Amino acid sequence: MNRREFSAGAACLLAAAALSPATLLAQGRQPQEGTDYLALKRPVNVSVAPGQVEVIEFFWYSCPHCNAFEPQLESWIKRLPPDVAMKRVPVAFREDFVPQQRLYYTLEALGKVDELHAKVFHAIHVERMPVSREDSILDWAGKQGLDKAKFTELYHSFDVVSKARRATQLQDAFQVQGVPAMGIAGRYYTDGTIAGNTDRMLQVTDYLISQVRKKS
Repeated sequence: MNRREFSAGAACLLAAAALSPATLLAQGRQPQEGTDYLALKRPVNVSVAPGQVEVIEFFWYSCPHCNAFEPQLESWIKRLPPDVAMKRVPVAFREDFVPQQRLYYTLEALGKVDELHAKVFHAIHVERMPVSREDSILDWAGKQGLDKAKFTELYHSFDVVSKARRATQLQDAFQVQGVPAMGIAGRYYTDGTIAGNTDRMLQVTDYLISQVRKKS
């Protein structure tokens, strides 16, 4: 099925398997290409300083599995060494995902990601607020005490629109099939379905980071 034809539930279908209690694939063994992760046939350009390893989390605010994964990811991020550059990339499997892409990049432009990123998940998955269209996003932003006029200006800005387009290009370059998923150093891709679950996905990511260091 084409990614952009996924229903709202199916967009997270792969991640649903990742968060199920399925048996891990040989938890103690070394991750294997084609089994635990994929090596990209066409490497993706990275935007980090020499000596750094870029790691991308691909996510969608309305995905319940991304919401469940967020605390686990935050804990993992806090343990990352200085040479790992972590970034988040909101996906758009369909056009109606784009407003949330622009929400993320507007928060980034305002310097509010650290403060409000988790609150977007909470609004959608706990408070059941429909933060998925421009009008509902702007209403939510106002309730967070943000300057609504400034938020609207940035939401429609060339920079935010361009970053949203770039996010979709990155998702396509990494051939993301479901979220949450991880891209490592522009060379490797893994997700919960490939790795076995999200715990294993992060273990595979750690392994790939170490492999990139060895090849640098």
